Amino acid sequence: MQRVVVDPEVPRDVADLFRQNGPLLYRLRTGRPPRDKDDPRVPGVLVGIFGGTAALAAGGMAALGAPVPQAVVLLTALICVYLFILGVVYLARKPSPADSIERILYAHARHWQGRFLILEDFDHNARHLLGRVQRAIDYVLRSRVNAMGMLDSVRNSVMLPAEEWEIARLLTKLSALRAKHRHLARGGRSPEVVAAMAPLERALAASEAAVLARVEALERYAGHVAEAERALLSQGQIEVLRAHLPEYEQLVAETGAARFSGPEIGHLSDDADMLRRALRESVRSAHEAFRHLDG
Repeated sequence: MQRVVVDPEVPRDVADLFRQNGPLLYRLRTGRPPRDKDDPRVPGVLVGIFGGTAALAAGGMAALGAPVPQAVVLLTALICVYLFILGVVYLARKPSPADSIERILYAHARHWQGRFLILEDFDHNARHLLGRVQRAIDYVLRSRVNAMGMLDSVRNSVMLPAEEWEIARLLTKLSALRAKHRHLARGGRSPEVVAAMAPLERALAASEAAVLARVEALERYAGHVAEAERALLSQGQIEVLRAHLPEYEQLVAETGAARFSGPEIGHLSDDADMLRRALRESVRSAHEAFRHLDG
């Protein structure tokens, strides 16, 4: 499933929050902003009302000549009632964790408006291409050869998210332009309109082809990385076999079967050398694909 695409310039914690809350971002964009349920001014207002009420009650009882103990009892009861009401109001208005995330997300979405793209920004074709882009990038960044530094892992971590953002940005523009183009083409077309729209359709097709070429370049790079991954895995397996080679050689010697098995076992060394060369070649091809992608 495609994730929210975020401009690499957005702070990482904010970007992660966007990626984890794509549906909520869509709801915030299309609905009302979240209400602030824990407005700190509310308790202050209640405190002011209570203070004024208590002062009036005390003043009234003093003016009527009420005994002091009775006034104290009434005032204490009033305080208890107020505290009960204040507690109920606080619990009723206390924000839930979901409300807090919603308000935080809304604030970030307003601040970074235009710096993130959600699934609804893409039409069907664009979503398909975006999925291909994200799968290729994820494969490269999660590969063992990248983690082991056999690729340019630093440049990968910087350049690949930037490429994802740039392709996604172009895909949203293509999506919007395709929608406008379909709207303009509704209601039938006269020969004059067809002739006038032909250059626009060619420009749209050329732009789509250019974006597709960038997607395919990413996929070629991921393909070379996949070859390096396979070579690395095979090399590791052959090295494990070579570690046990003395046991097999001893068994062959003890059983007198050297004339049958010796040459075959010796091929392990040749296989390991071949895989080392294949791994180097795969990594070299990946570097070349990366340079082409970077250019």
